[in-house]
Amino acid sequence: MFRRGGEKPPPAEAPARVDSVRGEGLSWQGDVTGSGGLRIDGAFEGEIALRGLVVVGEQGRVACKHLRAVSVVVAGSVKGDITAQRVEITRSGRVWGDVVTTSFATEEGAFLRGQIRMEETIDLGLGPVPASEAPEVGPQGS
Repeated sequence: MFRRGGEKPPPAEAPARVDSVRGEGLSWQGDVTGSGGLRIDGAFEGEIALRGLVVVGEQGRVACKHLRAVSVVVAGSVKGDITAQRVEITRSGRVWGDVVTTSFATEEGAFLRGQIRMEETIDLGLGPVPASEAPEVGPQGS
């Protein structure tokens, strides 16, 4: 939605899929780090730093000083800053915090109390991709 004319988004660091779901009845605290996708439909308090997708479902509630991921979709509520290559806030989504991103989209009815800062590139501060998670490189020129 807010991209300079004709520019393509940077390649994602990880596939945009959900690998783990934390259900509506769950409430937990702590730190979530690593690679993969996470859907939160319950309540979470702590830090999130993922090489992947984070989805906060409509019933999801996240209190996080700084949520960092390749892609973030908010349909529930997030209280804290978000840094991601792609951020989407749906019509039911609520965010109280600042957003730093290269690609931003909202639906009518979405709520954001904070600032949006668009950047050319984003350093998520997750360190280098471990060799076990690096994409395979095929032969050149084929």
